[in-house]
Amino acid sequence: MPAALRSELAPYERRVWRLVERQHLVSTRKLVDSNAEQRLLEDLIEATKPVVPEDCRGLDYLLSTPFRYRPGARGSRFRRAGATLGVFYAAEEPQTAVAEMAFYRLLFFAESPATPWPVNPSEYTGFSTSVRTGRALDLTLPPLNADRTAWRDPIDTTRCQALAEAAREAGAEVLRYESVRDPKARACAAVLKCSAFAEPYPLDYQTWRIGVGAGGAFALREFPRAEIDFDRTTFAADPRIADMRWER
Repeated sequence: MPAALRSELAPYERRVWRLVERQHLVSTRKLVDSNAEQRLLEDLIEATKPVVPEDCRGLDYLLSTPFRYRPGARGSRFRRAGATLGVFYAAEEPQTAVAEMAFYRLLFFAESPATPWPVNPSEYTGFSTSVRTGRALDLTLPPLNADRTAWRDPIDTTRCQALAEAAREAGAEVLRYESVRDPKARACAAVLKCSAFAEPYPLDYQTWRIGVGAGGAFALREFPRAEIDFDRTTFAADPRIADMRWER
């Protein structure tokens, strides 16, 4: 399989977007009396974290973080659970990154039926970065889209994980694929190697607020202004959302 994938490697160059929990630069400032003390505290905190892989050093922490931590117990779409190599997931459009985050916010409540809906929306930082490589695999094009059903399975990611491992053996640095959560199925990029980042830092930032409740989810961006609604049916292809106890 790696040999067959090697023949499908192609260039990929794109600005991509990712959402993370709101980045508050002053979150530790209230614990100290000066900026110098805050820098020292941040250095001490950094020393307790897993080591950044050698090929990711020099990157901004927003880019390197997915490569230094283990995934959750279930792994992720293109990464098995355990001490496996990192993956930086991003989307070609910020709206797709928002849809992905909105889904996982709802999934938390689907799997915690006794948890009440939050009163206020949560804040997230959206950021873009530039990806450029000559070694990408596009799962949305022939011949790899022949297995589109497997790549888009809402729950079972075992074939995606096996593909990612074979892709690494073939030398792939990026996987381009359809978002499973975006209602418009716009494209995402899974960055497998830090060498695929064209710049060592994010390029643009946006602030998004995502709220969830009995009607579904919504997202708001103040500038440039944007509003997105995800009703109860938006993510119903995933049985975990379809079986959600909405009234609580």
